[in-house]
Amino acid sequence: MTDTTDVLRLHAEQAYADELAALAAHDDRQRPPSWRLSPWAVTTYLLGGELPDGTVITPKYVGQRRLVELAVSSLATDRALLLLGVPGTAKSWVGEHLAAAVSGTSTLVVQGTAGTQEEALRYGWNYARLLAEGPSRDALVPGPVMRAMESGSLVRVEELTRIPSDVQDALISILSEKTLPVPELDVEVQAKRGFNVIATANNRDKGVNELSSALRRRFNTVVLPLPDSLEQEVEIVRSRVVSLGASLDLPADLASLSEISRVVQVMRELRGGVTEDRRTTVKSPTATLSTAEAISVVTNGLALAAHFGDGRMGADDVAAGLLGAVVKDPVQDRVVWQEYLETVVRQRPEWQDLYRACRDLG
Repeated sequence: MTDTTDVLRLHAEQAYADELAALAAHDDRQRPPSWRLSPWAVTTYLLGGELPDGTVITPKYVGQRRLVELAVSSLATDRALLLLGVPGTAKSWVGEHLAAAVSGTSTLVVQGTAGTQEEALRYGWNYARLLAEGPSRDALVPGPVMRAMESGSLVRVEELTRIPSDVQDALISILSEKTLPVPELDVEVQAKRGFNVIATANNRDKGVNELSSALRRRFNTVVLPLPDSLEQEVEIVRSRVVSLGASLDLPADLASLSEISRVVQVMRELRGGVTEDRRTTVKSPTATLSTAEAISVVTNGLALAAHFGDGRMGADDVAAGLLGAVVKDPVQDRVVWQEYLETVVRQRPEWQDLYRACRDLG
């Protein structure tokens, strides 16, 4: 067994092994072929709950239950799942936990980039053996998709719209016929029951490498929205920062939620173009300012407070992170940020420390 004591980030199936084991022990519902848990247990794992023996299942995703149920039920059919949304809406996070709960492993992943080649979705070759022995099964290097087909597991394809269109189309026959031909060996790999694909794509990349209609038809699409309320987003940020802080050994105090609440409120107002009380319209920057950005700002503030402060995160600790998150375009976004500081932050008496900290940064 691999020693995980010094691992910076555990895979979902490692970090939540106790919860998955407890769910499996209490799960007496019907399980689809090759699934470790029933669809009900997978949904409970993602959304949280309490088992009859008192075991608490922590929520991995905070959002609409129906969306999670739709995603889980899609994986139980012959159609693949496409998680769609703006950057930072937990698409990869949800996909990882779905794979961990359904297949027991979340490590079968294809990371989509502009340079992704067809071999990443199919298979490659050990060229030393290929030259020495010719085409053979021993010279074949199966990719994550092939390994998932052979084991009846879920495979994740991250940032599908980043992959060139001609490479994307390699998925069409895999998803429709559930087979992967290997012409060099005159054989084919047939998917075992339980195989399916979870793909992610974000709305901001629409048009970069748009999915063909043939490929899109083979996916059930679930759109993951941004959190509905300030309180919900604050709780998401708090729970993720607590988890990250523990893994990074940051000895900072998070007892007060006030600083997290302010960071989240700033991002929600700039993202939505209006203040929380709906009284003042503000300009939006070019950045998405998603929940993931808020988590990054608070985690960075936590590190500053832990290593260069008294351990309590304050306005000085989050100001630089806010500036870096908002101002992506040094001309356009800087104007938006300065206007927001003067028309919104400055007018709130309880935010004067944040206003001064941000102004001191220029």
